[in-house]
Amino acid sequence: MEIRYFNRELSWLEFNARVLYQGLRKELPLLERLQFLSIVTSNFDEFFQVRVASVKRALYENPDLPDVSGLTPKLQLTSISARAHQIIREQQNCLMNDVLPELAKNGLVYIPPEKYTQSQSEFISKIFKTDIYPLLTPLRTDTEAFPHIKNLAVYAAFLLTPIEGIKMEKGGEALKGSDEVPRIAFVEIPDGISHIYWLPSENKNEKQFALLGDIVSIFGTSLFPGLEVEQSMLFKVVRDADFAVDEDAGNNFIHAMEDVLIQRKSSFPVAMICNGKSPELLKFLKEKLELSDEDIYMADGLLNPGVLMGLRSMDEDGKMSFDRWEHFYPCDLPEDQPYWDTLKLHDKILHVPYECYDPVVKMISDAADDDNVLAIKMTLYRTGGDSPIIKALEAAAARGKQVVVLVELKARFDEERNIAWANELEQAGVTVIYGLVNLKVHAKILMIVRREADTIRRYVHLATGNYNPKTAKLYSDISLFTSNPGIASDATNFFNLVTGYSTLQKMTYLGMAPVTIKSRLLSMIQREIERSTPDTPGLIIAKMNSLTHEEVINALYKASQAGVKVMLNVRGICMLVPGVPGMSENITVTSIVDRYLEHSRIFYFENGGNPELYCASADWMSRNLDRRIELMFPILDKDAFKEVKMILDTYFEDNTNAQVLQSNGSWLPVEKGKAPFQAQAELYKIYKKRAEKIAKKEQTEFIVRRK
Repeated sequence: MEIRYFNRELSWLEFNARVLYQGLRKELPLLERLQFLSIVTSNFDEFFQVRVASVKRALYENPDLPDVSGLTPKLQLTSISARAHQIIREQQNCLMNDVLPELAKNGLVYIPPEKYTQSQSEFISKIFKTDIYPLLTPLRTDTEAFPHIKNLAVYAAFLLTPIEGIKMEKGGEALKGSDEVPRIAFVEIPDGISHIYWLPSENKNEKQFALLGDIVSIFGTSLFPGLEVEQSMLFKVVRDADFAVDEDAGNNFIHAMEDVLIQRKSSFPVAMICNGKSPELLKFLKEKLELSDEDIYMADGLLNPGVLMGLRSMDEDGKMSFDRWEHFYPCDLPEDQPYWDTLKLHDKILHVPYECYDPVVKMISDAADDDNVLAIKMTLYRTGGDSPIIKALEAAAARGKQVVVLVELKARFDEERNIAWANELEQAGVTVIYGLVNLKVHAKILMIVRREADTIRRYVHLATGNYNPKTAKLYSDISLFTSNPGIASDATNFFNLVTGYSTLQKMTYLGMAPVTIKSRLLSMIQREIERSTPDTPGLIIAKMNSLTHEEVINALYKASQAGVKVMLNVRGICMLVPGVPGMSENITVTSIVDRYLEHSRIFYFENGGNPELYCASADWMSRNLDRRIELMFPILDKDAFKEVKMILDTYFEDNTNAQVLQSNGSWLPVEKGKAPFQAQAELYKIYKKRAEKIAKKEQTEFIVRRK
């Protein structure tokens, strides 16, 4: 039977397998391999909380209803478990039998508890008593109410029996008497302290370390006087986080969001990760948490490899890390004056993290300080902690400017932070809009309204990524600075819509989901079909994070069948099946996982020789095109068009980190050509060369002082 769509969840698992693949590559620096292995774990945490929880809910609500790939919820869960177990086994094997031994060769030696020397045990015992013991809270499990196990927290479980000749009463008093049944207790591993403890070592060429989880497992016995620890085990429970807020909460919307955060902490268990050292404890937890064997994942090594990233500070010569890459200031934007005059002449493309994020912060800060700026309007989705953007907006409000910010409170896992930002901004005099009912605002847009001479001019910034200076150093994103009157007019209509009762006004340049982006995409794909000929076939090139929308996929299949060449670069989920004769033989799908997270969305249409190029905040997913407020913006400036097209083309030349999706759902590394080509490295070279050229020019130009 012909497969028309890959299953979404299994496709995501293959993305995490591509992340794991980077961790397995022995040619990469050691700590970077460890970083990729850590990302595998954090990715799984979110996947279990959201996607697997959603499938489990479907199992109870519609157990016989298959998804578009033909899999029922039960089949999905079975397939997910099998592939996830395989990935986690490979991850743990790589960590324990490859990465940790290689770290030891480089002088960083992990010492498991069974290998502590006497002096090391004494050293750790002292640290435990002074620094760790006061933070621990033992939880007994023989009470009427089973103790609450926090989402994603790591616990040590202990199987306890009375020391011979001592009987423990329920009140805890030690009494002599007969034997009792084993007891089980939990202790949460503290998260606010270091997880790495350096040990005394006789080998001067080694720095040996112990881990907090091990220390609590070994020395936590002191928490139970009169009892003997028979067995212990580390475990972590992942709970359902796929909650929807009450959209009808009205003025109590923030309280409704806070209720969601509370529910998330005590929702139903989805999976458990443990080191599996105790069959009795494992059985007990499975029964109490109502988990099946499919839901239990064994980590023979470390439950959270990310705790080892604290070792990066020990890589003093940098030989275990990637070479340091700078974030260059854009060569065509002035550093010492506002951008108004520059943007009147031409648009500007910013490509982070190769270029630094400073221009975005500077533009908002300049607007705050400029007496001619009348208003600042923007959306905030994930802005990070201690944001200079928040400070600039508050400063603008303090100077009496109209500052309007749409803060999306429903940004999953950032809800609490966004609520705090919203409250702080309101107290500073900013007009805060708390999103739209039933629609998550994912668009990234900033508009500055400025009085100039006898007119009002609007400056607009549109982006594929969040207004977050921290992630802008790690995520690859594209943004546009422009004063184009048409785009500015559309931006005005957008803000009127999302902040008031305005009906949707026609937008000439900007596409907005859930209203026009999907229809425009489908129209442009159809146009490509109509203008494609055997001599001059149509061409669609698109880069995105995920592709799941059935209508868009079907349109791409139709384009392929009409002879249109479709080149896709999809970082994560791809439900489209490429390379199937008669359906998708003209479609290729590649994916790149590298040191920066690929996050930009770029769409190119050949259009019969009159090409068009767009960037967007939206992926080609149902949630983006049908259930979110998103923006797609055209690249109109000639130089900006050339820049973005160069960036897009570069990703399809990669033969170092790129993998190609096969028609059976597997991914294979691109065959290497004569010369290796790494897209991210090539892009870095381009921006570095530009920066060096400007620096050289500055050094050769001298200003003569005259009287």
